[in-house]
Amino acid sequence: MEQLEQKLIMKLKSHFLDIMDIENGLLHFDEILKSMLHLIKDLTGATDATFFSVNEWNKQLLMEASTIIDKKPSVIPPSLSDLNCQRTVIRQVLPGFEEYNLILLFKMNQGCVALKGDNQTFSQFSDEILEKISGECARFLHTARYFVKTILEERRYKQLYRVTEKFHSSMNMDDVLGEIINTLQEVYPTFTYYLLLSHDNNKLEDLPIKDLEYDSENIAAMQAYVTGVPQFEDSLQEKRSVLYAPLKGKQGVYGVLQVIAPNTIVFPTNEVEFITLLANTAGTALENAQLYQQSKRLIKDLQLINETSHRLNSNLRLTETMAFITEQIIQSFNAEEVGFILFSKDYKELKVLQGSTGFFQHIDAIPYIEFIKGKVEVDEEALFIGDFNLEDESKPAYYKSIMAVPMTQSGVLKGIALVMHHSPYHFSFETFKLLQSLVHHSTLAVTNSILREELEKMVVTDHLTKLYSRSYLDDKIHQSMNEDHEGTFMMIDIDNFKLINDTFGHQVGDDVIIQVANLINANIRGSDIGARWGGEELAIYLPGVSLTAGLVIAERLVKRVSESTEPQVTISCGVSHWNRGRHDSYPTLFKRADKALYIAKQSGKNKVIVQEHEDRSK
Repeated sequence: MEQLEQKLIMKLKSHFLDIMDIENGLLHFDEILKSMLHLIKDLTGATDATFFSVNEWNKQLLMEASTIIDKKPSVIPPSLSDLNCQRTVIRQVLPGFEEYNLILLFKMNQGCVALKGDNQTFSQFSDEILEKISGECARFLHTARYFVKTILEERRYKQLYRVTEKFHSSMNMDDVLGEIINTLQEVYPTFTYYLLLSHDNNKLEDLPIKDLEYDSENIAAMQAYVTGVPQFEDSLQEKRSVLYAPLKGKQGVYGVLQVIAPNTIVFPTNEVEFITLLANTAGTALENAQLYQQSKRLIKDLQLINETSHRLNSNLRLTETMAFITEQIIQSFNAEEVGFILFSKDYKELKVLQGSTGFFQHIDAIPYIEFIKGKVEVDEEALFIGDFNLEDESKPAYYKSIMAVPMTQSGVLKGIALVMHHSPYHFSFETFKLLQSLVHHSTLAVTNSILREELEKMVVTDHLTKLYSRSYLDDKIHQSMNEDHEGTFMMIDIDNFKLINDTFGHQVGDDVIIQVANLINANIRGSDIGARWGGEELAIYLPGVSLTAGLVIAERLVKRVSESTEPQVTISCGVSHWNRGRHDSYPTLFKRADKALYIAKQSGKNKVIVQEHEDRSK
């Protein structure tokens, strides 16, 4: 039995070699696939063999080829993915495969072959031999794909080489056009020549160039341009014949070469082929020049994206990240305003990221942001506007050219990137596509920067009060005592806090601590540090602040807490101060504030005590 199986596999491999015989010219993958299916059909005794490929996007199975001629294509929803991926032979009936009796799965996610026939016929084949057949077919299919791809690439490179050789490795459109006109003038000195170009080429002052006009006087020229076929225009009255040869490349027609032959009513037939060849050369030159310029632009665009991605992956702070992206967009797109706006989870609140241009921090930016936000929320697509007008017609829009790209992460809309210029139609569509790619690559870095800074803040932030942690406060005080000339430190304790817990419960107690923490944040600057010292004890450090100013802040805070808390509580506050004029250290600064707090608690509470002995009561 084993010998029969080996013989069967050898036969299969032999036929595969026949299919891939280069001398037969069987280089089309569709034909190779059909030959393989017929081979499987004959080998297994099936009445039909159909190949289904896997759509990588939605995992659907698409019928790609069958041994039945003109078999109607079909699409089968994902069903094989639910099976054990180790199985390659399926004898059971699956949804969508009701007409088939046997399915051979191919490895490397290439698809499957569904066989139709007699179950008794298929039963003579063991799962082991069918698995070997499936494996050999999968390897053959993979090799065939690679082989065909290689042949096509070889042909493509040969074509590219011939074109490059034809133009003498030159990609200068002006030089090629000029050489064609010079060649025609040398060969046919009595003829007259014009280049009717579809694009603006006024800079080519030395060449006989006309604009290709779309009017009734140039019917023959327009026919040549539209059809890509040479046209003739004979005039018996003027005794001349005109040839309109399209400047045709592989992807389109880029203009028309007009050749006027005098003293003849029929253009010389023997000259048509040569002039047409020159026209085709001109068309290919124009096309290649455009492709060359496009490739240079794409390389430049890729360099921009690569440089941006490299910088964004260097762990920049969020503000630095946004400033860098903004500068890149302004330089690359010649933009005037660049803004990055984040949405809240419910899309009701907006936040302009630091690093955006100053315009987006101004009230004048709101109409633009609200309009674009409304459009992006509904369509979730990028916007490319060349002549923008605000909905309020009484206020004409200053910025006419607008590009807006959604910032999405994992399918979730995080915000928008806005790029604007006051001139209408300032940005090209290529610029718009580049911006989309740039924003797409940048969004992940921006999101990571936001998350990283939020995480850093969580590490140094008390989870209940959102004030800084004690360790963060310690670090900042040490840093300030090394860099600043003075600073004020205060320790705060909520009076009778145990009574609050005993009377109202610990949840209300936590709420009281949060209320006091919020009042602290509301009464200090962004550079000041409010921290939770422990339990109901809080602390504040004011870098660079004198003792006099610190006492004003402390007394104001004591008053606000007494007036604003619910249930009402009071606080006691001990204040200490250091300056560069005397020797001091962090431990002594803390001890003085702690002692002052103790005195405040012992002498009636709801007051501020400074240093060891000074008493500033409310």
